[in-house]
Amino acid sequence: MAFEECPPLRPFPVRPGKHLAPGWWWSSTTGRLVHYGCASMRLHVTLLDRDRRVRGLAARPLVLRWREEGGVRVHAPQLMLRLASGQAVLADCTARTELSQRQQYLASVVERMCAAVGWRYWMLGPVDLVYRRNVTWLSGYRHPRHHGGVQLAAALWEAFGEPAPLGEGVCRIGDPIRVFPALFHALWTGRLVADLGVPMHGRMPVWVGEPG
Repeated sequence: MAFEECPPLRPFPVRPGKHLAPGWWWSSTTGRLVHYGCASMRLHVTLLDRDRRVRGLAARPLVLRWREEGGVRVHAPQLMLRLASGQAVLADCTARTELSQRQQYLASVVERMCAAVGWRYWMLGPVDLVYRRNVTWLSGYRHPRHHGGVQLAAALWEAFGEPAPLGEGVCRIGDPIRVFPALFHALWTGRLVADLGVPMHGRMPVWVGEPG
């Protein structure tokens, strides 16, 4: 079964007092909506949607059950990924730098289950603040409508064939209002590359990304 194509088996509840309510993320990787239940999960759905290793992405497509002393335990991993290599990955998200005892226990059990069937398990934790903000900004340009067309894509490729300041390259191509969305889309897809670990600015170097 292609679990990464399945809808969520369990909805994410609305929890009073939480900063972010559950919602849906349009994935540029799959062209489908991916459900998320909290801020940390939405963040990692955003990052995984940009990860070129990822080819499939779904929220809670399966539920795991196992017996232990005292009864039956149940856990629905938050995410299911399919990598370009064909590798299946289950993942959970957390905003904590250190896992609670419950999280550690669940992670160890799910990791053993995944290993038994040739899958992998990831516990996705906190992300650098600057990188997170940069990718969140670029995600606003993830839709193909921001591509700009073949001619503009070729102009970006030529302008940044060698590392060049972002602002200068854009001005060489033409009207910034037209060029910037295409440049941000290219940075999202990886066709253009920049150091997203530092705040984005007009002088930051941008260059053509490696194929694949």
